[in-house]
Amino acid sequence: MTDALSLVDDWGPEKIVVVSHRRTGMKGVLVIDNTARGVGKGGTRMSPTVSVVEVARLARVMTWKWAGVDLFYGGAKAGIAADPASPDKEAILRAFARALSNEVPREYVMGLDMGLTEDDAAIIQDELGDRGTAVGTPAHLGGVAYDKLGVTGYGVAEAADAAAQHLRLPLSGARVAIQGFGAVGHAAALRFAELGATIVAVSSARGALHAPTGLDVPTLQAAREEHGDDFVTRHPRGTVIPSGQELTVDCDILVPAALQDVIDETTAHQIKAKLVVEGANLPTSPQAQSVLAERGITVLPDFVANAGGVVAAAFAMDARYSGFRPETPAIFETISKRLRANAVTVLEEAQRRSTTPHIAGRSLAEDRVRAAMRAKGRLQA
Repeated sequence: MTDALSLVDDWGPEKIVVVSHRRTGMKGVLVIDNTARGVGKGGTRMSPTVSVVEVARLARVMTWKWAGVDLFYGGAKAGIAADPASPDKEAILRAFARALSNEVPREYVMGLDMGLTEDDAAIIQDELGDRGTAVGTPAHLGGVAYDKLGVTGYGVAEAADAAAQHLRLPLSGARVAIQGFGAVGHAAALRFAELGATIVAVSSARGALHAPTGLDVPTLQAAREEHGDDFVTRHPRGTVIPSGQELTVDCDILVPAALQDVIDETTAHQIKAKLVVEGANLPTSPQAQSVLAERGITVLPDFVANAGGVVAAAFAMDARYSGFRPETPAIFETISKRLRANAVTVLEEAQRRSTTPHIAGRSLAEDRVRAAMRAKGRLQA
């Protein structure tokens, strides 16, 4: 069992709150990592395997993600240890919201992550009687529907395009393999196709589908809507391969857009892509990043590539108490502008420092957080 105090370093966490509710069986955790640049903001996930360490790692990613795109919120994350398919989901969610009423929304605003839906965000608002407690509610309640709009996946493709141009790798005709075809993966695939790329592999929890000459994205999307994760075995085109092998198929750009910790040192030696764009949070280990760098493979970090969601969340945060819904075109325009510029900035900084994009990008984010901490007297003179 991990001692929570061992998680504390120079950046945070500032607060770890573990909550429970005996009648519903709810167990959950909130980690507020660093609020020097603003109130804690990050998604809330529901999974049977949620742990304090997992949520703390994700909260730290949010600290760098907000600072990386230069938006003024702090890193935080929450998790509920429960099955999102449970018939008691609503009761568990309401118990979790009540247990954090001291922190929400003054110190942390809830959002959506794995296992939660737009209606769940609405339930949180309802339980606490405050529109400001959560973002990600349905559009008919004034929210920004991240998943339906596909903002994170859109941003992944935009950042990938900017990175590819920087590397003199034309995206038009480039072969792209995507691990995962959920909210992020399928939206990224759609945007990649619009930009002229060829999708050669996708995957789900049931396996992966590989077609060296390309897969039709709208057909894939229709198959997913009809068959769910089984679409990879029901699709008329391509070869079904075991889950994980989509990471090592022959391609130009690899997008891990499903789970964390999927590319370790061993897998890094097998990757054939020229550019890895992290659509998921924490998909590569530090050892894997070093191996990929040694092999001349560029990795665009998660806190740069998948920050489209936080840009959209910033719009949603502004609109929490407004009677006006955020304008969708403005959201997409801002995502494209900020992520493209940030991708190039981080890659140029990595070249200048002769280091990896992860280290360079994190250094830029750290500088911004440190400046805020110093200005607020949170650092020793």
